[in-house]
Amino acid sequence: MKLVSDPAIAKKIRKMNQRVRWQDPLIVERNIDQTRLVLEDGQTENSEFSFLVVGDSGSGKHRGHNPQRKVAELMLPHHSECRFMLHTGDVIYLVGSSEYYQQNFIQPYREFLLGGEHPRQITYDQMIFKLPILPVLGNHDYYNLPILLSLASLTTLPIRRLLRSRLDLDVGLHGSGTGEAYARAFLDYLQAFQLPGELNYHLNQYYTAKTDTGYCLNYQPGHFTRLPNRYYTFRYGGIDFFALDSNTFNDPPPLPKTKQGNADRRILEKRREDLEQEKQQIIEKSAKFRPENPIEADQLDDYHAKLSQIEEIIVDIDKQLAADKTTLTDTEQLEWLKQRLIESWNNSEVRGRIIYFHHPPYVTEATKWQQAQTLIIRDRLRGVLDAVAKEIGSLTQGRPLVDLVLNGHAHCLEHLETMDTGHADSHIHWIVCGGSGFSLRRQRAEGADLMEENRLVARSHLFIGRNGEGSQKRRPYSGLRIDVKGEGHPKFIVRPLVAEWHQRQWHNRELEPLMI
Repeated sequence: MKLVSDPAIAKKIRKMNQRVRWQDPLIVERNIDQTRLVLEDGQTENSEFSFLVVGDSGSGKHRGHNPQRKVAELMLPHHSECRFMLHTGDVIYLVGSSEYYQQNFIQPYREFLLGGEHPRQITYDQMIFKLPILPVLGNHDYYNLPILLSLASLTTLPIRRLLRSRLDLDVGLHGSGTGEAYARAFLDYLQAFQLPGELNYHLNQYYTAKTDTGYCLNYQPGHFTRLPNRYYTFRYGGIDFFALDSNTFNDPPPLPKTKQGNADRRILEKRREDLEQEKQQIIEKSAKFRPENPIEADQLDDYHAKLSQIEEIIVDIDKQLAADKTTLTDTEQLEWLKQRLIESWNNSEVRGRIIYFHHPPYVTEATKWQQAQTLIIRDRLRGVLDAVAKEIGSLTQGRPLVDLVLNGHAHCLEHLETMDTGHADSHIHWIVCGGSGFSLRRQRAEGADLMEENRLVARSHLFIGRNGEGSQKRRPYSGLRIDVKGEGHPKFIVRPLVAEWHQRQWHNRELEPLMI
């Protein structure tokens, strides 16, 4: 049985545009930039500051332990010293449902929320952050329930009994509504203003920040903490941050209608069939385990991780099999990124650039490094950066176009550096922060070097993920603190915050900071 349904890119874009009333005449008339925010905390001019990063966190308890909450607790001592938290996506598993925001987001991050001392009184669509949490959408935040599973969920049988399993899949009565829950939780949901004068009043109140691209949303910690759009930018301490929605430019190109293309299709179809059989075997095996037994509870955790892993591989295969001449790419967003990067490089006030989005272009995690989505994201980001490099010429003075790229999706913590790729994504540092709560994954057996044909394009310097076997199995969950230092060209001190689950106990790991 299919567990998740990934909506088409055109539908994702259309629905999200409706929710923020994209380019509404009143918004255009007021010269409002719907892709920008100003973080009004009185400290945006400080050249040295710190921020936190988490990703792929949105799970509940794992048979008596809660990795997401443990990572949140690791971050609490840094709360007063950091200006905001970036979230690299997959805020809520398994299908981004509003039903799970209380358990899988509000409870774990309660200290970050206004009124967090009484978290059960906070509804998912009324959250106000004391310390800003600035997310991007992950694939799970867009997922819906397949019709068959959705209908079954309406019966009196719990979903895991339906699947003859003891796996806790965090699936309720409905999915995300193609990102509806995320939009109501984090975006400025302008679609709600339907009465005459409502939108005008709201814009007067909150879209008052003046920038070089027009008026924009004023993000006020502790008072009004909404994002203007699914992709956006903000400037802090002379660093331009670009938040992207990679779910709308991750569809692979169509398989060619050639002999080789037809052979590739048959291979994918056979692999999909094998994965479906493996998934069913896991569901049947899990029915024999007792969650009250600690050893068997850990095994159920492993089965849960494997099932989720298989489902994501199936989604990737389905994207390749479904790709045809109507495959859509979010060219509007990619053109926006290109133009904003060019503007950023032509602005003397900007001294650095950070991009963050969900799907990593470079990663050595075993299930993601060779996926079609990984490779197409790499290709499309390269296209943007190549176009920027051509436009700005010698302005970079030998610096990489971007100082740092942050991603999630791969359930690990990894630091990679690109070599000379032959493109404008050369010599960039990439950090995958996707191990903040959901099931962890291992590094690929092929090792730390990523090749394209005979060219070394990237090297992994650090990988923290699931490792060991049997009683020596270790699950190191992670987040980051990043300190921005220096007056001119920025330096980044990246501090991994790691809580390891080993032999049914938590152990905090101290790692040396990374200097970028």
